[in-house]
Amino acid sequence: MTSGETDELSCSRLGDLLELVIDYRGKTPRKLGGDFADSGVPVISAIHIKNGRIAWEERERFVTQEMFKKWMKDPLRKGDVLLTSEAPLGEVALVPNDDDVVLSQRLFALRPNPELLDAPYLMYFLKSTLGQRELQDRATGSTVVGIRQAELVNISVQHPSLRRQKLIGQVLSNLDFKIDKNQELSTTLERMAVGIFKSWFIDFDPVKAKMAGEAPVGMDAETAALFPDSMEESKLGDIPAGWSVGTFVDFFGLVMGQSPPGSAYNSDGVGEPFFQGRAEFGERFPTQRLSSTLGNRRAAKGDVLVSVRAPVGDQNQALVDCIIGRGLAAIRHKSGSRAYSYEFVRSIQDQLDFFNGQGSVFGSISKRDFESLQVLEPPDSLVRAFDSICSPIDELLLNIHVQNMSLSAIRDALLPRLISGELQIPDEMLAA
Repeated sequence: MTSGETDELSCSRLGDLLELVIDYRGKTPRKLGGDFADSGVPVISAIHIKNGRIAWEERERFVTQEMFKKWMKDPLRKGDVLLTSEAPLGEVALVPNDDDVVLSQRLFALRPNPELLDAPYLMYFLKSTLGQRELQDRATGSTVVGIRQAELVNISVQHPSLRRQKLIGQVLSNLDFKIDKNQELSTTLERMAVGIFKSWFIDFDPVKAKMAGEAPVGMDAETAALFPDSMEESKLGDIPAGWSVGTFVDFFGLVMGQSPPGSAYNSDGVGEPFFQGRAEFGERFPTQRLSSTLGNRRAAKGDVLVSVRAPVGDQNQALVDCIIGRGLAAIRHKSGSRAYSYEFVRSIQDQLDFFNGQGSVFGSISKRDFESLQVLEPPDSLVRAFDSICSPIDELLLNIHVQNMSLSAIRDALLPRLISGELQIPDEMLAA
């Protein structure tokens, strides 16, 4: 341990550790004499801050460069810590670069004094149980819980020496970096599978190529021979010759979940895994377990799980054999192909979305509704060909997902222990 270093934790007022608090909550273009634009400088608000990241895909809003200069008297910098002030309170993320961004509704930007406080450490502290408790203790409101700047700067931050802060932040950031890289690979692989499915079974590109007397692009002769060279009329419009049209249940196995009796729930972790609704779609292995009964509705590992209530149509795959509750349906193509099942269900999202407006209060889809869906069925030989290409992709996606769950669990287990000082970074890592 270097001279002057100590394992003891200090508690400081947040405001004493910051260079700047940027708080433009309540500002809008109209109040500044303008409006949002179709392009330009992006606007970031609380809706974009999720799970320690900036989720730009949630909603795109922009302002002009002129409006940016009028709005942002203190531009954001790389390393500023973003904190949602309400709805919900306590989501955090780091600003990744110095690009121009407008800070909008329900957000603070916190700029640590670099001689006192490490920015990643501050982000992870605010995510920790200790940090969340500090925020909640100074929050106000019954319907919408939030925190004002005057209270925020007075929360207590528990912190070790600056060097240890940086090492804690680095350890946790490395885990998040690996999770992010895995997710990027997963996104690329998913796009590949979606692209092949769309080309073969929606746009019919190989059929159209053969109709034009051309060889399908990027396809071997054996696979190309599985596609016809003409189209024919059907209930769904023009389809490849020889393909079938039928109802969803003609080609897919369907299991609708049901609510188990209260006596079936086990609080001791013993029994069969149980998934109840969309919030549990493979994001983690189920925490609920049921006693095995003959009446339970089951999904097999790899089945597509689809939310059937509020909202309809969210999808994921079952990571394990499990029992499903009334909020879910389990689906698998009769060929058994996990890859084809998943991509097909994603391809009919528009049809599933229709049922979101059909319930009296919440959207829902019933077994009868599934039975009424008209779908296109290619020959089994093509489904097998698709499976041979995309099943390895699907297996890799599943492995990445499981690895990310493990990494997230490790990070979440380390976080409170490192922040509280219960777990110490080894001195040799500090010296390095």
